[in-house]
Amino acid sequence: MTDFNQRRARAQLFTEMHRDGCLLLPNAWDAGSARLLAAAGFTALATTSAGIAFSHGHPDHDFFAEHKQGGRLDRTVMMSQVGEIVDAVRVPVSADLEEGYGRSPETVAETVTLALATGAAGGNIEDFTGDRANPLYDPRLAVERIAAARAAADAFVLVGRSDALLAGRPVAEAIDRANSYLAAGADCAFVPGASDAATIALLVRELTGPLNVVMGLTGGALTMAELADLGVRRVTVGGSLIRAMYGHLRRAADELRASGTFTYAQEQIPHAELNDVFRPDAVS
Repeated sequence: MTDFNQRRARAQLFTEMHRDGCLLLPNAWDAGSARLLAAAGFTALATTSAGIAFSHGHPDHDFFAEHKQGGRLDRTVMMSQVGEIVDAVRVPVSADLEEGYGRSPETVAETVTLALATGAAGGNIEDFTGDRANPLYDPRLAVERIAAARAAADAFVLVGRSDALLAGRPVAEAIDRANSYLAAGADCAFVPGASDAATIALLVRELTGPLNVVMGLTGGALTMAELADLGVRRVTVGGSLIRAMYGHLRRAADELRASGTFTYAQEQIPHAELNDVFRPDAVS
């Protein structure tokens, strides 16, 4: 576990990274993926709650009716995995904290405190409720939740995420919600569902703080250079990396079962190369 001084230093460095330019944060789901991404040269990482859930054989956070009993990965396991990712690398890590693992501002604050204890340098809180009838928290409560998260952590890059577009709401509501989260103390706004240039440009123009967008989803064809030109400050890739990994795994499984051939192995990273990446003294 990183000590207090290390946590503060990473958080301060992470804050500086958001002051200008366009920061790309690939999303890791375990210590190995984090080590590989850091070794590739990324200066900061994010976690993916979907990827962590999938790696434990659980579905991602979704509508509660679809979770069934015990479906969602619990907060204790999620925070433990975030801690393993943080400890695996030297670069700052932003934690995907979903909706804070509870409705009340007090629970959100507790979740942020737990994320701080793992050594995370930042994290996001979303306004998705998990209730299909009312998929977004009431705006006033959503703001209170962000304010509680801010009060729980000073040296922490707090991202206020609105799922308004994913819930089929108009972009004007997404803008209003995101701006209210920025006013409540969020350092950055995140509006998933915005993937085309026109919508992203509108968000950049209307938001009162930095914008995070998620790429790697179907239909998101913009490049980092194009996103930077639009004024995006931060880019994440959500669960797309682990979904791509599982895509390769399923194709390999289908090949093994259907034809008994092994061509999938042509794309593997050599054993010795992975050993070099994962040596204790090779931590990035």
